Amino acid sequence: MANPIETPPSAAQLRKMLLEQELEKSNQYQKLQEAKQKELADFATNFLQHHVTENEIATVRRLVMNAVRDGKLEAMVYSFPSSMCTDNGRAINSNDPDWPQTLQGKAREFFERYQTYGKPHGYKLKAMIINFPGGIPGDVGFFLSWGQ
Repeated sequence: MANPIETPPSAAQLRKMLLEQELEKSNQYQKLQEAKQKELADFATNFLQHHVTENEIATVRRLVMNAVRDGKLEAMVYSFPSSMCTDNGRAINSNDPDWPQTLQGKAREFFERYQTYGKPHGYKLKAMIINFPGGIPGDVGFFLSWGQ
């Protein structure tokens, strides 16, 4: 309960309190942005410098088997930021037949595995831009299909 004889804060004190609150919000936002940047940098390093793992291959197989169990003939088996393509996903977005040439890192390795193992067994692979944040290509999805 407010004390009626206590002097209320001055307008300057209230402005200072608001400024401190805004500064704290700004600091929190900055920390969040830094964490997102670090996460993206870590992802990019892993994506570009490391190989596809057995766990990632097992995940693809699991996604395919789940889709089959659900009666589907296609599954999105991998996604990554279009910024990981040499052209930021433009060739994929425009359905350029040379889109595989723009792949790097793990995406290229997944595509090469498809060429070696999937395609000879009748699978088809397509790449699509799956979202457009701010109107620009966002993430690429690899869709594996086994229909006619």
